[in-house]
Amino acid sequence: MKNIVIGVGNVLFKDEGVGIYAAHYLKENYDFEGDIEIMDGGTLGFKLMAYFQEYDNVIILDTVSVEDNPGSIFRLPSDVLLGMGQYRKTAHEVEIVEMLEICSVLEKHAEVIILGIIPEDIESVKIGLTPKIEEHFVDLINQALKDIEALDVKITAKENPKSISDVAKGLMGSYNDEYDERIPNDEDTTR
Repeated sequence: MKNIVIGVGNVLFKDEGVGIYAAHYLKENYDFEGDIEIMDGGTLGFKLMAYFQEYDNVIILDTVSVEDNPGSIFRLPSDVLLGMGQYRKTAHEVEIVEMLEICSVLEKHAEVIILGIIPEDIESVKIGLTPKIEEHFVDLINQALKDIEALDVKITAKENPKSISDVAKGLMGSYNDEYDERIPNDEDTTR
């Protein structure tokens, strides 16, 4: 069986990037033995449909727009998600549901599960997670690990795990106003 974990979202809008951070966090901190890929799906939107048809199991890491407390984790199989009209609040949420609706009438499509966290802030243009989402980030990761193990994939934690902050800074160069050390350019050395 072909399995894939896809982190989706937009890291430029605070908690909206949690799925991307989660995918990179998994790759940085764990080794996987078995048929699993982990991918940064960013804002690919409808281009993700190919994965829904090519793979047997798709786990999407994302935010979910349902009425509940920020930081709450939801595990939504695609059949449940299709009945949740209120889920469609961000552009990629609309696209994911529309792709699932299209795939549901096709002969072959993946079993899709959305692992989502209720965001606190998806409007601020800032790289990083809010304290509430950062506090519950490990819950999202632990649920993802459970679902990956359920696909007969062996998981081994790497030595010296990286924090969410380190993973994000490695990806974007910054996280909640903390920055990696900057390499000076030629203009900086002539002053």
